[in-house]
Amino acid sequence: MDEQHLDLAEYVDRMALVLDLPIPAAYRSGVVDNFAKIKAIAQIVNDFALPEDIEAATVFEP
Repeated sequence: MDEQHLDLAEYVDRMALVLDLPIPAAYRSGVVDNFAKIKAIAQIVNDFALPEDIEAATVFEP
């Protein structure tokens, strides 16, 4: 799917089928709204540029 044209309602419906996880009609709009929020947050993270020479730390040290 092209992420610029991602239909979140269709995505939720298809993933519910794939996962065999029925979503009651009363909750479906809330699930779609939550995925819209998740998509917006993920976009901010994905758009953050990292230097090519960065390496993952094996131990977190603040």
